[in-house]
Amino acid sequence: MQQIINFLIKYKNTIFFLLLLSLSLFLTIQSHSYHKSKFVSSANFITGGLYDWANDVGSYLDLGEYNERLIRENERLRSLLYEKRAYDSVSIQIDSISYDSPYTVYSAEVISNNYSKMDNYLLLNGGENDSIKGDLGVITSQGIVGIVEETSNNYTRVLSILNSNSAINVRLKKSNHYGTLVWNGEDPNVVQLTYVPKIADVQKGDTVITGGKSFIFPEGIPVGIVRNYHLNKDDNYYDIDVQLFNDMTNIGYVYIIENNNKEELLKLDQKDE
Repeated sequence: MQQIINFLIKYKNTIFFLLLLSLSLFLTIQSHSYHKSKFVSSANFITGGLYDWANDVGSYLDLGEYNERLIRENERLRSLLYEKRAYDSVSIQIDSISYDSPYTVYSAEVISNNYSKMDNYLLLNGGENDSIKGDLGVITSQGIVGIVEETSNNYTRVLSILNSNSAINVRLKKSNHYGTLVWNGEDPNVVQLTYVPKIADVQKGDTVITGGKSFIFPEGIPVGIVRNYHLNKDDNYYDIDVQLFNDMTNIGYVYIIENNNKEELLKLDQKDE
Protein backbone atom coordinates (compact mmCIF):
# COMPACT_ATOMS: atom_id res chain seq x y z
CA MET A 1 0.00 0.00 0.00
CA GLN A 2 2.84 2.36 0.86
CA GLN A 3 4.37 1.75 -2.58
CA ILE A 4 1.11 2.80 -4.27
CA ILE A 5 0.99 5.99 -2.18
CA ASN A 6 4.62 6.77 -2.98
CA PHE A 7 3.88 6.20 -6.71
CA LEU A 8 0.90 8.60 -6.65
CA ILE A 9 2.94 11.26 -4.81
CA LYS A 10 5.87 10.93 -7.19
CA TYR A 11 3.76 11.19 -10.37
CA LYS A 12 0.98 13.41 -9.04
CA ASN A 13 1.59 16.13 -11.61
CA THR A 14 1.53 13.70 -14.53
CA ILE A 15 -1.61 11.96 -13.24
CA PHE A 16 -3.31 15.32 -12.66
CA PHE A 17 -2.42 16.39 -16.21
CA LEU A 18 -3.85 13.17 -17.71
CA LEU A 19 -7.09 13.59 -15.74
CA LEU A 20 -7.47 17.20 -16.97
CA LEU A 21 -6.69 16.09 -20.54
CA SER A 22 -9.29 13.33 -20.39
CA LEU A 23 -11.88 15.70 -18.95
CA SER A 24 -11.22 18.31 -21.61
CA LEU A 25 -11.48 15.74 -24.39
CA PHE A 26 -14.74 14.44 -22.96
CA LEU A 27 -16.24 17.93 -22.73
CA THR A 28 -15.06 18.79 -26.22
CA ILE A 29 -16.61 15.65 -27.72
CA GLN A 30 -19.89 16.15 -25.88
CA SER A 31 -20.26 19.82 -26.81
CA HIS A 32 -19.31 19.61 -30.49
CA SER A 33 -21.30 17.36 -32.83
CA TYR A 34 -18.44 17.16 -35.34
CA HIS A 35 -15.96 15.88 -32.77
CA LYS A 36 -18.59 13.51 -31.36
CA SER A 37 -19.34 12.00 -34.76
CA LYS A 38 -15.64 11.52 -35.42
CA PHE A 39 -15.19 9.80 -32.08
CA VAL A 40 -18.15 7.47 -32.66
CA SER A 41 -16.88 6.69 -36.16
CA SER A 42 -13.43 5.85 -34.81
CA ALA A 43 -14.94 3.69 -32.07
CA ASN A 44 -17.07 1.81 -34.60
CA PHE A 45 -14.03 1.28 -36.78
CA ILE A 46 -12.08 -0.19 -33.87
CA THR A 47 -15.01 -2.33 -32.73
CA GLY A 48 -15.63 -3.59 -36.25
CA GLY A 49 -11.98 -4.46 -36.59
CA LEU A 50 -12.11 -6.40 -33.33
CA TYR A 51 -15.18 -8.34 -34.53
CA ASP A 52 -13.47 -9.14 -37.80
CA TRP A 53 -10.41 -10.30 -35.94
CA ALA A 54 -12.49 -12.45 -33.61
CA ASN A 55 -14.35 -13.97 -36.56
CA ASP A 56 -11.07 -14.73 -38.33
CA VAL A 57 -9.75 -16.38 -35.18
CA GLY A 58 -12.94 -18.42 -34.83
CA SER A 59 -12.77 -19.55 -38.45
CA TYR A 60 -9.13 -20.44 -38.02
CA LEU A 61 -9.87 -22.50 -34.91
CA ASP A 62 -12.63 -24.36 -36.79
CA LEU A 63 -10.12 -25.40 -39.44
CA GLY A 64 -8.96 -28.16 -37.12
CA GLU A 65 -12.38 -29.81 -37.20
CA TYR A 66 -12.66 -29.40 -40.98
CA ASN A 67 -9.20 -30.83 -41.50
CA GLU A 68 -9.99 -33.76 -39.22
CA ARG A 69 -13.08 -34.56 -41.29
CA LEU A 70 -11.03 -34.39 -44.49
CA ILE A 71 -8.37 -36.63 -43.02
CA ARG A 72 -10.94 -39.22 -41.96
CA GLU A 73 -12.54 -39.11 -45.40
CA ASN A 74 -9.20 -39.39 -47.18
CA GLU A 75 -8.28 -42.34 -44.99
CA ARG A 76 -11.51 -44.09 -45.93
CA LEU A 77 -11.04 -43.34 -49.63
CA ARG A 78 -7.47 -44.61 -49.51
CA SER A 79 -8.65 -47.78 -47.79
CA LEU A 80 -11.27 -48.36 -50.47
CA LEU A 81 -8.74 -47.79 -53.23
CA TYR A 82 -6.19 -50.15 -51.71
CA GLU A 83 -8.87 -52.77 -51.10
CA LYS A 84 -10.10 -52.43 -54.68
CA ARG A 85 -6.58 -52.79 -56.05
CA ALA A 86 -5.93 -55.86 -53.91
CA TYR A 87 -9.12 -57.79 -54.60
CA ASP A 88 -10.12 -57.09 -58.17
CA SER A 89 -8.61 -56.33 -61.53
CA VAL A 90 -9.64 -52.68 -61.72
CA SER A 91 -6.71 -50.45 -62.64
CA ILE A 92 -6.17 -47.70 -60.07
CA GLN A 93 -3.58 -44.95 -59.90
CA ILE A 94 -3.30 -44.14 -56.21
CA ASP A 95 -1.27 -40.97 -56.68
CA SER A 96 -3.70 -39.40 -59.15
CA ILE A 97 -7.40 -38.58 -59.18
CA SER A 98 -8.09 -40.73 -62.23
CA TYR A 99 -9.04 -44.37 -61.89
CA ASP A 100 -11.46 -46.81 -63.42
CA SER A 101 -14.62 -46.87 -61.38
CA PRO A 102 -18.30 -47.69 -61.94
CA TYR A 103 -19.19 -44.48 -60.06
CA THR A 104 -18.74 -40.77 -60.74
CA VAL A 105 -18.82 -38.36 -57.80
CA TYR A 106 -19.86 -34.69 -57.92
CA SER A 107 -19.86 -32.16 -55.09
CA ALA A 108 -22.34 -29.39 -54.28
CA GLU A 109 -23.18 -26.90 -51.55
CA VAL A 110 -26.42 -27.17 -49.58
CA ILE A 111 -28.31 -23.86 -49.78
CA SER A 112 -31.51 -25.03 -48.07
CA ASN A 113 -32.16 -27.91 -45.69
CA ASN A 114 -35.53 -28.79 -44.14
CA TYR A 115 -35.79 -31.26 -41.28
CA SER A 116 -38.77 -30.17 -39.16
CA LYS A 117 -41.57 -31.31 -41.49
CA MET A 118 -42.89 -34.75 -42.34
CA ASP A 119 -41.66 -34.44 -45.94
CA ASN A 120 -38.30 -32.70 -46.09
CA TYR A 121 -36.05 -31.67 -48.97
CA LEU A 122 -32.65 -30.12 -49.57
CA LEU A 123 -31.67 -27.64 -52.28
CA LEU A 124 -28.17 -27.80 -53.76
CA ASN A 125 -26.18 -25.13 -55.55
CA GLY A 126 -25.53 -27.24 -58.62
CA GLY A 127 -27.65 -28.79 -61.35
CA GLU A 128 -27.75 -30.10 -64.89
CA ASN A 129 -24.94 -27.76 -65.95
CA ASP A 130 -22.81 -29.63 -63.39
CA SER A 131 -23.81 -33.06 -64.80
CA ILE A 132 -26.22 -33.74 -61.92
CA LYS A 133 -29.37 -35.64 -62.88
CA GLY A 134 -32.31 -37.35 -61.22
CA ASP A 135 -32.18 -40.53 -59.10
CA LEU A 136 -28.60 -40.07 -57.93
CA GLY A 137 -27.51 -40.81 -54.38
CA VAL A 138 -26.50 -37.93 -52.11
CA ILE A 139 -24.10 -38.43 -49.20
CA THR A 140 -21.57 -36.69 -46.97
CA SER A 141 -18.35 -38.08 -45.54
CA GLN A 142 -20.44 -39.13 -42.52
CA GLY A 143 -23.28 -40.98 -44.24
CA ILE A 144 -26.29 -40.85 -46.59
CA VAL A 145 -28.46 -37.74 -47.07
CA GLY A 146 -31.06 -38.59 -49.72
CA ILE A 147 -31.75 -39.05 -53.42
CA VAL A 148 -31.85 -36.43 -56.19
CA GLU A 149 -35.50 -35.88 -57.09
CA GLU A 150 -35.46 -32.96 -59.53
CA THR A 151 -32.89 -30.76 -61.26
CA SER A 152 -32.78 -27.46 -63.11
CA ASN A 153 -29.83 -25.93 -64.93
CA ASN A 154 -28.18 -24.65 -61.77
CA TYR A 155 -29.99 -26.21 -58.82
CA THR A 156 -30.97 -29.62 -57.48
CA ARG A 157 -33.80 -30.74 -55.23
CA VAL A 158 -32.99 -33.72 -53.02
CA LEU A 159 -35.54 -36.02 -51.40
CA SER A 160 -34.16 -36.19 -47.86
CA ILE A 161 -34.07 -39.44 -45.91
CA LEU A 162 -36.24 -37.40 -43.52
CA ASN A 163 -39.21 -37.75 -45.85
CA SER A 164 -42.23 -40.04 -45.66
CA ASN A 165 -41.69 -41.00 -49.31
CA SER A 166 -38.10 -42.08 -48.77
CA ALA A 167 -37.36 -45.83 -48.76
CA ILE A 168 -33.72 -46.88 -49.09
CA ASN A 169 -32.25 -50.36 -49.18
CA VAL A 170 -29.81 -50.91 -46.30
CA ARG A 171 -28.43 -53.83 -44.32
CA LEU A 172 -26.96 -54.76 -40.98
CA LYS A 173 -23.21 -54.87 -41.47
CA LYS A 174 -22.67 -57.70 -39.00
CA SER A 175 -25.39 -60.12 -40.07
CA ASN A 176 -25.89 -59.06 -43.73
CA HIS A 177 -29.68 -58.97 -43.26
CA TYR A 178 -31.40 -56.41 -45.45
CA GLY A 179 -34.21 -53.98 -44.68
CA THR A 180 -35.76 -50.69 -45.74
CA LEU A 181 -34.81 -47.35 -44.22
CA VAL A 182 -37.79 -45.04 -43.58
CA TRP A 183 -38.63 -42.12 -41.25
CA ASN A 184 -41.52 -41.71 -38.81
CA GLY A 185 -41.36 -37.90 -38.76
CA GLU A 186 -40.15 -37.51 -35.18
CA ASP A 187 -36.41 -37.17 -34.42
CA PRO A 188 -34.38 -35.76 -37.38
CA ASN A 189 -31.34 -37.76 -36.31
CA VAL A 190 -33.13 -41.09 -35.84
CA VAL A 191 -34.66 -43.11 -38.69
CA GLN A 192 -36.36 -46.49 -38.77
CA LEU A 193 -35.19 -49.78 -40.27
CA THR A 194 -38.07 -52.06 -41.25
CA TYR A 195 -38.54 -55.55 -42.72
CA VAL A 196 -35.52 -57.08 -41.00
CA PRO A 197 -36.50 -60.73 -40.34
CA LYS A 198 -36.57 -62.14 -36.83
CA ILE A 199 -33.80 -64.62 -37.66
CA ALA A 200 -31.38 -61.68 -37.77
CA ASP A 201 -29.14 -61.30 -34.73
CA VAL A 202 -29.86 -57.64 -33.92
CA GLN A 203 -27.94 -55.88 -31.14
CA LYS A 204 -27.74 -52.30 -29.93
CA GLY A 205 -24.73 -50.59 -31.47
CA ASP A 206 -24.78 -52.68 -34.66
CA THR A 207 -23.70 -50.71 -37.73
CA VAL A 208 -26.16 -50.11 -40.58
CA ILE A 209 -24.81 -49.55 -44.11
CA THR A 210 -26.26 -49.25 -47.61
CA GLY A 211 -27.19 -52.56 -49.17
CA GLY A 212 -26.16 -51.84 -52.76
CA LYS A 213 -29.29 -53.40 -54.31
CA SER A 214 -30.96 -50.22 -55.55
CA PHE A 215 -28.35 -49.23 -58.20
CA ILE A 216 -28.33 -45.75 -56.57
CA PHE A 217 -26.03 -46.04 -53.55
CA PRO A 218 -22.89 -48.16 -53.64
CA GLU A 219 -22.81 -50.91 -51.06
CA GLY A 220 -21.16 -50.13 -47.75
CA ILE A 221 -21.85 -46.43 -47.27
CA PRO A 222 -22.36 -45.79 -43.53
CA VAL A 223 -25.85 -44.97 -42.32
CA GLY A 224 -25.89 -45.21 -38.53
CA ILE A 225 -26.06 -47.58 -35.55
CA VAL A 226 -28.90 -49.52 -33.97
CA ARG A 227 -30.28 -47.46 -31.10
CA ASN A 228 -33.34 -49.50 -30.10
CA TYR A 229 -35.25 -52.44 -31.51
CA HIS A 230 -38.18 -54.71 -30.80
CA LEU A 231 -39.68 -57.72 -32.53
CA ASN A 232 -43.11 -57.29 -34.05
CA LYS A 233 -44.61 -60.72 -33.37
CA ASP A 234 -47.52 -60.18 -35.77
CA ASP A 235 -45.40 -60.19 -38.92
CA ASN A 236 -42.09 -61.63 -37.63
CA TYR A 237 -40.05 -58.52 -38.47
CA TYR A 238 -38.00 -56.19 -36.30
CA ASP A 239 -38.79 -52.52 -35.82
CA ILE A 240 -35.40 -50.82 -35.41
CA ASP A 241 -34.45 -47.25 -34.54
CA VAL A 242 -31.21 -46.17 -36.21
CA GLN A 243 -29.12 -43.29 -34.88
CA LEU A 244 -27.72 -41.56 -37.98
CA PHE A 245 -24.03 -40.87 -38.35
CA ASN A 246 -24.98 -37.66 -40.18
CA ASP A 247 -26.28 -34.68 -38.26
CA MET A 248 -29.17 -33.98 -40.60
CA THR A 249 -29.70 -30.53 -39.05
CA ASN A 250 -26.21 -29.35 -40.01
CA ILE A 251 -25.15 -30.23 -43.56
CA GLY A 252 -22.97 -27.86 -45.56
CA TYR A 253 -21.56 -29.77 -48.53
CA VAL A 254 -22.57 -33.06 -50.11
CA TYR A 255 -21.38 -35.57 -52.68
CA ILE A 256 -23.65 -36.80 -55.48
CA ILE A 257 -22.94 -40.34 -56.67
CA GLU A 258 -23.75 -41.52 -60.19
CA ASN A 259 -23.73 -45.22 -61.01
CA ASN A 260 -22.29 -45.29 -64.53
CA ASN A 261 -23.66 -48.81 -65.09
CA LYS A 262 -27.17 -48.06 -63.85
CA GLU A 263 -28.95 -48.09 -67.23
CA GLU A 264 -27.36 -51.38 -68.24
CA LEU A 265 -28.23 -52.95 -64.87
CA LEU A 266 -31.82 -51.73 -65.04
CA LYS A 267 -32.30 -53.23 -68.51
CA LEU A 268 -31.14 -56.62 -67.30
CA ASP A 269 -33.16 -56.35 -64.10
CA GLN A 270 -36.37 -55.54 -66.00
CA LYS A 271 -36.11 -58.70 -68.09
CA ASP A 272 -37.28 -60.69 -65.06
CA GLU A 273 -40.60 -58.79 -64.92
